[in-house]
Parts: sequence; structure tokens; C-alpha cells
Amino acid sequence: MDDVSILAGGLGFPEGPVVCADGSIVLTEIRNGRCSRVTPDGKVSVFSDCGGGPNGLAIGPDGYFYLCNNGGSRYVEGHSMGMGPHPDYKYGSVQRIDPKTGMATLLYKEADGQLLSAPNDLVFDKAGGFYFTDLGKRYARHRDHGGLYYALPDGSKIITLAYPMLSPNGCGLSPDGNTLYVADTEGARLWAFEVRGPGQLRPRSEFAPHSGRTIAGLGGNARFDSLAVMASGNIAVATLSTGYITEISPAGDIVRAVKMPDRYPTNICFGGPDMRTAYITLSDSGRLGVMQWPEPGLKLNYA
Repeated sequence: MDDVSILAGGLGFPEGPVVCADGSIVLTEIRNGRCSRVTPDGKVSVFSDCGGGPNGLAIGPDGYFYLCNNGGSRYVEGHSMGMGPHPDYKYGSVQRIDPKTGMATLLYKEADGQLLSAPNDLVFDKAGGFYFTDLGKRYARHRDHGGLYYALPDGSKIITLAYPMLSPNGCGLSPDGNTLYVADTEGARLWAFEVRGPGQLRPRSEFAPHSGRTIAGLGGNARFDSLAVMASGNIAVATLSTGYITEISPAGDIVRAVKMPDRYPTNICFGGPDMRTAYITLSDSGRLGVMQWPEPGLKLNYA
């Protein structure tokens, strides 16, 4: 925890950090309904007034940013995390953002004729498509089911891969692209799906809701948020409530647990010349932290 430096503060529940070629970080501010850019000297500026509830963010093969937008959350005084859907909430979506102008356009808002609930995180494969999770909205007495999807960046195709899931959050691909990892928030479970081709997972068995297998889980009040895959193949999972980044091996062993100066570390991404500079969104306090990680993160396909 002492090794975490604060690069920027005053952010509205930041998530989805992306390291850009110029060394800046573009991230989302769910509470403020926008994406912002943080320069290496810590200056914050608005990148995109995308609206809604911007969550996971990634750069696609065309250099545009792709955004999972949960549609907006309601914030209550004294709580940093959203308390259910915003009063103006209609649906969740995936948006495409122009890197030069910051203009956001709608890419997807439904799959199989059903509106998306709360898209959360995404990862691009080598073929140029992307996997994304839908966390599902939480209401006072019920919640929407979550799901796992695959889509193409030109808006031409979206496939439902796993539905229903409880609360799928962060997602990432193994270095060889043959395994898709998904963090389930409630219950702190890490799922692994076998990838058999772009947007193709191992079929589920007759009575299973999906084909994922649990490789790790945490007890107590831990909850999982987003994740990043390491060059070694390990999976670094942001762990809510307990305030750790938990690094887990593909076999399910806890490699290390690094305490953060925040109870809601939500996302981690990697950059720098050796990919060991970790940027971590500290969302309860609205800050972006930076530290040197013991090993390098995996370079994303279109970073």
C-alpha cells in the first residue's frame, strides 16, 4: 500500500483505465457520466461527454475507444457506489468513441431482441471482435440477470455466449487467447471459459447455465470487480470491500494480495516500457493510483 502513489483525485467513481500511446490515461467516471483523460503530470480533462454510466473502456483495432455503458446509476449522499439505476435509466449500451473529438455513438443496445441491462467490461481478441460482460442492474428487491456476449466493432453482429449469470464484471483473455476469464462480483468467483474460436466457447452441458468453470473464489465479504491478465498468465483481480488487488494463477492459487489505500479498488491496467507500471482506480476516494508491479502485465491486442 505504501508503494501506491496518487496520480489524480477528484474523480467520480473512476473505472476502465486505458494507457494511451502518449502516456496519458483515459478512464471513465461513472458518477459524472463522462470519460476523462489524465496526463502523466496528473492533470484531468474531459475526454468524452458520453452520458449514462460509463464503465469499461478499451481501444479497438481501428484506434477508436469502445465503451461499456451501464445506462446510469443513482448516487446517494454518503455512498460512493451507485445505489441502483438512475431515475433516467432506460437501458445499457456499448458505445464507440472518436479518439480525436470524443464524440460517442451508439453501437449496441440489445441482443437477441432484449435490451442490454448494464454492460460492464470488454476485451478485444486478435480477430478484432470483443467479449463483454453485462453486470445486470440491481434494484431494491430484485436484480436483472447478467450475461456474457461477443460482438464486432462495426455494429454488425452480437452473440449471447452465457446467460444468465449472476454478476459478471471484469473480463480478460489469456496470453494465448484460448481462455476467457470473467470475474463474478457477488460471491467473489473467478470463472474460466474455453475459447474455441472468435466468439465461440466450449458448449455448456445440458443443465448448466454456461460452460465456465470456477478456478478461484474468496470468502468473507470480498467481492470481485475488474481484472487484468499478466504476461505470465496470472489474473490480477480488483477486490472490493477488502481493498486488495488479488493475483491468481490459472490453477486457482493466490499468488499475491496487494493492499490498496481504498476499500473499492475497481480496475487495474498496465503500461510503461516494461509493462510493470500498474494504474489502479481507487473508486471510493475518487483517485487514480500508480505503482510498480512485481511482474509485467499482458500487452493488449490493440493498446
